[in-house]
Amino acid sequence: MTRMTRSLVACAILASGLLASCGPEPPPPKVAPRIVVAPPVNEQMKRLAEEVYVYAYPLVLMDVRRQVASGKAPVNTFAHKRALPDASATDVANPDANMLRSTAWLDLSSEPIVLSVPDTHGRYYLMSMQDAWTNVFASPGKRVTGTDKADFAIVGPRWKGTLPGGVEEIKSPTDMVWVDGRTQVNGKGDVAAVNKIQDQYKLTPLSRWSKTPASRKPAAAPAQAARIDLKTLPAEQVAKMDARTFFTRFAELLAGNPPTKDDAPMVEKMKKLGIVAGQPFDLSKLDAPALEGINGAPKATQDAIVAAAKGTGGAEIRNGWTFHLDLGRYGTNYGKRAFVAWLGLDSDAPEDEIQMSTRLDGGGKPLDGANKYVLHFDNSKTAPSDAGWSVTLYNEKKLLAANAIERYAIGDRDKLTANPDGSLDIFIQNTNPGAGKESNWLPAPKGSFNLVLRAYWPRQDVLAGRWTPPPLRPVT
Repeated sequence: MTRMTRSLVACAILASGLLASCGPEPPPPKVAPRIVVAPPVNEQMKRLAEEVYVYAYPLVLMDVRRQVASGKAPVNTFAHKRALPDASATDVANPDANMLRSTAWLDLSSEPIVLSVPDTHGRYYLMSMQDAWTNVFASPGKRVTGTDKADFAIVGPRWKGTLPGGVEEIKSPTDMVWVDGRTQVNGKGDVAAVNKIQDQYKLTPLSRWSKTPASRKPAAAPAQAARIDLKTLPAEQVAKMDARTFFTRFAELLAGNPPTKDDAPMVEKMKKLGIVAGQPFDLSKLDAPALEGINGAPKATQDAIVAAAKGTGGAEIRNGWTFHLDLGRYGTNYGKRAFVAWLGLDSDAPEDEIQMSTRLDGGGKPLDGANKYVLHFDNSKTAPSDAGWSVTLYNEKKLLAANAIERYAIGDRDKLTANPDGSLDIFIQNTNPGAGKESNWLPAPKGSFNLVLRAYWPRQDVLAGRWTPPPLRPVT
């Protein structure tokens, strides 16, 4: 082949390549669509995990609440509210405008903690104690132990020993305890006197207890755990936990916060799920269907708990008022215990306080500040109680509603004006009801609102459900 011939052949090859590159692209090869097959679910294992989750939920939530609180105040130390809540308070839903709170988280795993209270000279106070499962196990205070100076040793379930003379034992079923203290305040001018009482509420480890007051020093504050989320609500933190995280935390907590004897059937279910006290929850030995069932349990159960909390949940509903007469001690009613924990009601024993709430008037219509209402009590028909009653108004966010006279609650501690026949009218409206009625006025916002009636140390008529608040009557 001559040199010229070779050049022509090369040019022809080059030209054919260029033409091919300019022509239409060949169609892509056909690829069969990928079919994603959902892994099978072991429904029996899922139901088992859901049952255990409902049972475990309050314990895990309490531990997260404790952890968040310890980021603000050390364990075994009181955190005191020094002023009555007002419209600026946003840290607690439905705050009590009649009491100053003194709260503390106790850790009894090492030794008992001694609670010292002063002589309150007849003033009502309460130290409600919840175990790690949200059950109230003790309520030292005026109703139970009187108002004299006293010392109480709160001891854990495994502690054995002898207490000093003059110290009364309170046995806790769990190492983790939440103390929710309340002290009665008789108006704003009484706050300073209550602050002095709060200063005398003391928590002292038993090892530091002696007859010399000067030596009764609190324990050093424990080191704070790293990466505590102080911004996200505890319930939201628990909702984000996957099955491994949730059940591992639950198993760790079981070591110091054991189930009760009545929980024996649930303990057997825990064993079937592979939960062992003090050990991480191990998913490695499960097959795919069982793993899929357990991993799906937290979301499904969370949805069920929230739905129950937003419903009536077995509450009594009378005259538009909703209330429970069995909070604080749940036995094996694990479902109710779970949704009450989600609501964050911080429930007292019924003998200490009953709360009744309403968003409706007597005709079933939502309460709104565009309307005027009267809450009428017949003569001697206010809430039967030994430590008083009050009606508190909250806005749609469950917070105290701002008003010109800064009155957020009204009750037996106020100078109320009775009617000539001895009956009592509470005027609930946005505008001042006028001369002669202002003493009985509970100001309402312009929009929607709700009411909570509290009976402190309620009498048997309330506890047995024989007394019900009257309906709210719209006034034209």
